[in-house]
Amino acid sequence: MKFVHRLGYYLGGFTIGLVILMFFLNGKDASCDYGPSARTVKNISYKPLSYSEKASTFISNYQLDTLTITNLIKYGSVDFSKSDTELDSCKVYHLDNSYKERDMELTIKNCDSLATLLDINYTDI
Repeated sequence: MKFVHRLGYYLGGFTIGLVILMFFLNGKDASCDYGPSARTVKNISYKPLSYSEKASTFISNYQLDTLTITNLIKYGSVDFSKSDTELDSCKVYHLDNSYKERDMELTIKNCDSLATLLDINYTDI
């Protein structure tokens, strides 16, 4: 069989497989969160979020809203070297992200049923 025929069969089968895959996964919330940072952020994002007094003050001073805070957490990266993950009850994670071209640091206490934003600040202040 010539190479052109083999290539045609391969591309035909590949196209049919993609169509079937799109049909079965259409509307599903499929994600590939396999890295430790992505799993941690996903775990924090699914829990109700409360704010400490220090974080509430920062949020009101810089006029941030809850959607901005949620996106900072959702698209942030966890810095495990600054995080305290050895605790038994509630682990404390340090997230890095940027907002309006300024680097931000978030400190979040992640318990079983609640995540608490302990501290948020700009790194260049």
